[in-house]
Amino acid sequence: MTSPDELGWSWFEPAAPAEPEIDPIELCRTFARCFQGRDGEIALGHLERTILDRRLPPEASDRALRHLEGQRAAVAYLRALVTRGQQ
Repeated sequence: MTSPDELGWSWFEPAAPAEPEIDPIELCRTFARCFQGRDGEIALGHLERTILDRRLPPEASDRALRHLEGQRAAVAYLRALVTRGQQ
């Protein structure tokens, strides 16, 4: 393995993007295709029931609340992509 000292200043160069930019509309359509049909409805329904509809007790820790809110944000993002892709 090459150390930063062996590379000189080149390690300051920004890394090349891992993949080319994907058209946002195409991304939405891709997610819509992934979650279409009965299997997709079951999967999204499960995520909504187990994450979006989940309630924590008043004594839940900040860590638990933040974790659940992060999960909710991810499910809401998925649902938004699917909805946009179906239009």
